[in-house]
Amino acid sequence: MGTAGNSESGEGRTELPEDLTEVSDFFRALGKQIKLLREQAGLTRKELGERVGYGEHQISSVERGVRTPQPELLVAVDRTLSAGGLLAVAKEDVVSARAKARVRHPAWFRGYAALEVDSIETHDFATLDIPGLLQTEQHARAVYAMRQPALSEEMIEMRVAARMARQEVLTRWPRGMFSWVIDESVLRRPLGGWDVHSEQLRHLLEVGRTRGMVIQVLPLDRTDHAGMGGPFILITPKGRPQHGYIEVQTSSRLITDPDEVQIMNARYNILRAQAYSPEESMTLIEKILGER
Repeated sequence: MGTAGNSESGEGRTELPEDLTEVSDFFRALGKQIKLLREQAGLTRKELGERVGYGEHQISSVERGVRTPQPELLVAVDRTLSAGGLLAVAKEDVVSARAKARVRHPAWFRGYAALEVDSIETHDFATLDIPGLLQTEQHARAVYAMRQPALSEEMIEMRVAARMARQEVLTRWPRGMFSWVIDESVLRRPLGGWDVHSEQLRHLLEVGRTRGMVIQVLPLDRTDHAGMGGPFILITPKGRPQHGYIEVQTSSRLITDPDEVQIMNARYNILRAQAYSPEESMTLIEKILGER
């Protein structure tokens, strides 16, 4: 499904490596503590969620250990349930555990992930889903949850954490050059439901208006389309030649042949010419948001 981690959920297997099993066990133990303290306080999950600014489903997921608790959630719950620091003191351990979890990618994706960390230029043509670097946490979670065969809740959380960690390349300085051409059909398919999708569209608007980030939409009414061969990425690691990258299902290929990469480059340039301008693209995204 897509490129550069849009399908990075990887294998259908649900077992975890030993170190990630330890992380999962830690989150489950923390969730049990929250549940016990909540029940002692006589609160439902919905009531606790309302007091700390989280949804009932989020509280339930944290209590069951299938969702990584945010450090700020631990502090808020600790204060609300008068836990005396029992939960708040664990926030540094949570940060450490999340760091351990998020470096994990499927074996077939690690070659690209290693290039992405050190890239100075990335250009992405997306036809099936929002590019991984642009996905919100809720969108990523919804995509992993709909995977067939199904992933375990633990694996979903690990993959979401890994995807969010990848997005750090967008915030570092000096910043690389990034551009995305996204097929309009992607923007009109509300994966995860409209609430998740509208948040995702707003995030695209925010990124698209950030200096150094260029998002263009390839409209559905184009009668000429240079990307019929499927989605792909062009990535330039620091001090190295540009590479191409493609994915299908759980297979991937890094392309290093200069002639092939040059053809992909030319194809991407044509797609940018066929797409709306960045300003027109932002206007279309706003329009789609307003159609709900």
